[in-house]
Parts: sequence; C-alpha cells; structure tokens
Amino acid sequence: MSKIISFKSDKFKKHREGQSRWLLLHCEKCANPIALYQKDGPGMLKRLYMDRIIAPKGLSNKNFICKNCNTLLGIQYVYEKENRLAYRLFAGAIGKTIIKTENLVEIKKTSF
Repeated sequence: MSKIISFKSDKFKKHREGQSRWLLLHCEKCANPIALYQKDGPGMLKRLYMDRIIAPKGLSNKNFICKNCNTLLGIQYVYEKENRLAYRLFAGAIGKTIIKTENLVEIKKTSF
C-alpha cells in the first residue's frame, strides 16, 4: 500500500484561506516534468516557495532550470513580504496540471 502525502499546513496556508492543491509543473518548451508543488490559495502561479516543492528534493540552485532543455524558468530570491526563499517564475515558462492526492505518490515515483 502506498504512502499518502498530505498538505503542509502552517500560517502561510491559513493566510491564503486554507485552499490547497497539488500541481505537476512542466517546462513549456519541452514538456519535461520539473516539480511537484503544493499551491496554496487562489490566483496565478508567480513564484515557487522552496518549502512547498515536494519533488525533486534538494533544489538549491540560484536559477530554476529545466534539466532536459536547459531553459531558464525562474530565479531564486527572498520574498520579502513573508521572508521566504522562493523562485520567481518567468511568464509562460512553466505549465501546470492539477493532480489528485491519490496519484501523487505514483507520479513522484515515475517522474522524478
């Protein structure tokens, strides 16, 4: 039986009305899967908070780059409003698909 991954719940999630979903992010240029991400709250995906990236583990590069085609997708910075480390995404660089919690473990195994 596979382990179910649960949403991270903290003051940031509560501040965004507690609405969360899992996203499978992919490079728009080559369609390569890049990350599994917990998106909190409504609205566009403008930045990726480091503590919300589920896979791959250990992203620490200053630039967020597609490993398949080497396209620059975003740059690392500290989001000052919340004092959190994040990647600022470039417009149109990333595509996303909402995924169900039940499928999360399988996607994590096969994509990363």
